[in-house]
Amino acid sequence: MESVEKRFRCRRIVAGGGEGEAIVSPEAMCFYLCDPETGTVIEKGHPLQGRSIAGKILVLKSGKGSSVVQVDGFYQLSVKGTLPKAIIVADTEPVLVSSSVVVDEPMVDRMEVDPFEAIADGDWVRVDADREEIVVRKSS
Repeated sequence: MESVEKRFRCRRIVAGGGEGEAIVSPEAMCFYLCDPETGTVIEKGHPLQGRSIAGKILVLKSGKGSSVVQVDGFYQLSVKGTLPKAIIVADTEPVLVSSSVVVDEPMVDRMEVDPFEAIADGDWVRVDADREEIVVRKSS
């Protein structure tokens, strides 16, 4: 079966990009509640609890938590090399954006369609923040 790629416009928040398997969180996330060694979400009751965001394309509702814990979470994941390859965020908020800027984590928002309708867990996604483009290939 032939896979079809769909392209979507977005807005660059932090330059760069990445590609890989999508992991989707329809809820906000605090990166401090991820294990820096593995990138595994450890927040009890979170939809991604027990799953690793390391090396994935994270589709995220928004961030949550204070600036100190969010920046520290991003920093610890960055040091250990367990950040996602890129983040697509639905609802941008200043703490999430500033945390991403501090560690130079590629991030985009304002996807031209609802990212939770266009991207599912396991889809292959390429984020090119510099070109303000997202490419999605649905998983079989």
